[in-house]
Amino acid sequence: MADVPTPRQPATDPPDLPDPAEPSAASPAPPAPPAATETAVAEPPAPPSPPAPADPGAPPPGEPPEPETDEEGGDGDGTGGKMSFLDHLDELRRRLIRSFIALGVGLLICLGFIEPIFDFIMEPLAEVLPEGGRLIYTDATEAFFLRLKMAALAGLVLATPVVMTQFWLFVAPGLYAHEKKFAIPFIALASIFFIGGVVFGHYVLFPVAWGFFASFGAADEYVEFTPRLQPGFALYVRLVLACGVVFQMPTVVFFLARMGVASPKFLLRNFKYAVLVIFIVAAVITPTPDPVTMTFMAGPMLALYLLSIGIAWVFRKRGSDTEEND
Repeated sequence: MADVPTPRQPATDPPDLPDPAEPSAASPAPPAPPAATETAVAEPPAPPSPPAPADPGAPPPGEPPEPETDEEGGDGDGTGGKMSFLDHLDELRRRLIRSFIALGVGLLICLGFIEPIFDFIMEPLAEVLPEGGRLIYTDATEAFFLRLKMAALAGLVLATPVVMTQFWLFVAPGLYAHEKKFAIPFIALASIFFIGGVVFGHYVLFPVAWGFFASFGAADEYVEFTPRLQPGFALYVRLVLACGVVFQMPTVVFFLARMGVASPKFLLRNFKYAVLVIFIVAAVITPTPDPVTMTFMAGPMLALYLLSIGIAWVFRKRGSDTEEND
């Protein structure tokens, strides 16, 4: 049987297959990998930092802060803390004004008793006069102003505690807190010893000095001692005020001993130098160069120095560097 020819099929190209390396436009894009933040496990929050320790010196909440204090124990308000030079001048002005007010009040009080005060002061002046002698004055206003000066001197003695208080209040801002507790002993000792010095000058030193001057003309047939009122009173004021200042030695030693600056052993060890200084001071403040008057002034000063040694021993600062070094 003869072969039947099959119809010839036209040649066709094979279909193009997509390249697996090239993504098809019709095929969807593979999903993007999830973000790391979405799949990562959330980290636990950091623990809170512990609160800062509270300042033990800080005031509680709701209370005003305390005033600052400095190393000298002041309040830091301009009166007890560190003060500038102008602050010191202003403080000095206020203390001087109050002291002068106290002196003025004392003057007015003593003017009401001026005649007894006049007789009290004139008594040692008149003791050395010859029988029937009297002090003279040559200026019409001399006797009037002399009474004012006597009242002022008596007013100073009367106002001594107030003046010493103002002096303490002026120096107190520069002291430590433990030193300020000596205010009452300082004021009491300063007032007592100043008044005691004035009394000593009135009853002891001035009569000796006044009699020494009067002795030069007592036995002289050519001259007669007729002193003037004003120069005699000026000498009286100089001597009694000098005694009042010198009698402050125990007060100064008391304060130095409490501060640990001076000790009884130190004062005893330097006694010979103290004797020399005392006689030099006595020669300066006494108006006469004779040894009698100078000895009458130096004797009480030596007694005050010995008293100061006892005060330094009683009120010394225990365990101070000065005491240990001695």
